[in-house]
Amino acid sequence: MKVYNLCCEHDHRFEGWFSSEEDFGAQSGKKLIECPICESRGIRKLPSAPRLNLSSAQVPPNDESLRIQAEVIEVMRKIVANTEDVGERFAEEARRIHYNEAPERAIRGTATQSDRAALADEGIEVISLPMPSALKQPLQ
Repeated sequence: MKVYNLCCEHDHRFEGWFSSEEDFGAQSGKKLIECPICESRGIRKLPSAPRLNLSSAQVPPNDESLRIQAEVIEVMRKIVANTEDVGERFAEEARRIHYNEAPERAIRGTATQSDRAALADEGIEVISLPMPSALKQPLQ
C-alpha cells in the first residue's frame, strides 16, 4: 500500500492511498483523483518523508470509512452553501432571530461554551459542529 500526500490546484492537502506507484500513475493520468474539499482534479503529489509501518495496528481506511468521510464532507458543503456565516456574532444573531428582531434564516458562526449554554437556557437550540477551516470559506 502506498500513501501519498497530495495537493490540488487550490492548495487543499489530503492523503491518497494506492495499491502501487503504478496505480497512482494510472489514476493520476486519467484524472480520477479528486480533491475531497473542492472536487478539483488538478492533483499533484507532494514530497514526503518515508514512513515505516512496523505495526499492524494502523490499518488503511477501508471503502466504508472513505464513503462516510465523503458523506460528511458533502453534508458540510451543504451547510456552508445554505447558511449565512455571522462569525463571532452567532449568539447575538441567534437571539435576534429567536426574538423576531431579525429575519428567520439559517446561520452559522462561532460561540463560546458559555454562549451556547446561555442560548440553551433561553430555549434557543444550537448544534456544535466542528468544521474544517477549508470548508468555512467559499469553495473555489
